[in-house]
Amino acid sequence: MYMGATAVLFAIFFLNVFLGATGQGTYLSEVQEMLLLSVSMLFFVAAILKREAAAKKSNDK
Repeated sequence: MYMGATAVLFAIFFLNVFLGATGQGTYLSEVQEMLLLSVSMLFFVAAILKREAAAKKSNDK
């Protein structure tokens, strides 16, 4: 779930940056971009920590 949310949020960020780079305009302000990337990073960290906990739990058995 967390990794999927990360992928969706980063795809939105990437699409916004791509559209801005190609001259088609940006849809998000700089602050919105920062918040979107920050939330995406938080979901990514949560996903990694969850996977590490699951791996540790399976190794302990």
